[in-house]
Amino acid sequence: MSPYFNYVPPRYRGTLDIVLDDKFPPVARCRLLSEGIKPYHRLALAEVEIAGDKGCLACGNCVDSCPVLRREPERLQKTEQRTSMALEAIVGEDCEQCYACILACPQVETNIKDFVVDTRVPEVIAPSKTMSFLDKYLMAVVAMAIGVLLGLFLRT
Repeated sequence: MSPYFNYVPPRYRGTLDIVLDDKFPPVARCRLLSEGIKPYHRLALAEVEIAGDKGCLACGNCVDSCPVLRREPERLQKTEQRTSMALEAIVGEDCEQCYACILACPQVETNIKDFVVDTRVPEVIAPSKTMSFLDKYLMAVVAMAIGVLLGLFLRT
């Protein structure tokens, strides 16, 4: 588990579970659970105070990362907007709950992304049976051999 898992405030964990269980793209709601743009963020302008703003930047990262829209690009013809709200409207209940939109959004905090990866994103590469065998049994033999060698050297 990631060390950031513990940094998600406990009051948000239940809320995140509810948001992530919903069958709609969750990026907008996860963005709202984040703290917003930091004062040291590169997009902060001297004449306008935008620190703490949780509004969508309309960067389109969530739209570009959605597998539903990559598979069915004709859905993008419905709107020219590239926002998280447009993503919710276009994809709707067809969301595959892959959480790629959350991981692509620059506004969603790292600790929320880590929570999603640790608790929701499935392992996509199946472990090799040979490597699993070697991990379990060979390492025990190696550890025993090292222990015997250390015992011999420390005894003399």
